[in-house]
Amino acid sequence: MKPEIIVSSTDLERLEGLLHAANARSRSDLDGLREELARADVRDGEDLPGDVITMGSRVRFCEEVSGKEYALALVYPHEAGQDGGKVSVFSPAGSALLGLSTGQSIDWHTPEGKAIRIRVMEVVQPAHPA
Repeated sequence: MKPEIIVSSTDLERLEGLLHAANARSRSDLDGLREELARADVRDGEDLPGDVITMGSRVRFCEEVSGKEYALALVYPHEAGQDGGKVSVFSPAGSALLGLSTGQSIDWHTPEGKAIRIRVMEVVQPAHPA
């Protein structure tokens, strides 16, 4: 199940830059993210609905079968290891979450290869300096 997704033009530009970097260009594990970006509805930041997962968003989601809930921030790869509560957009879960909105579900595979369905329950946008 691949729901429609929306990505900001700023996020798209930054992510494409990272994907074209020498250390990521030949990584086949990033093909899922490339596919998501290719099918995304790209919009300017001011045209994004407030409940769309963007880079830096805090997301509460659950596994639909188990009901297990998670609360994570979607971050760039270099930010993921700094402390808990973050998921890299370069991970399968991170690339699956990018562009989803509250209430949407998506199927994805865990690193162990298990197929699961996650549903977005809440999205909190990052605070931007004035």
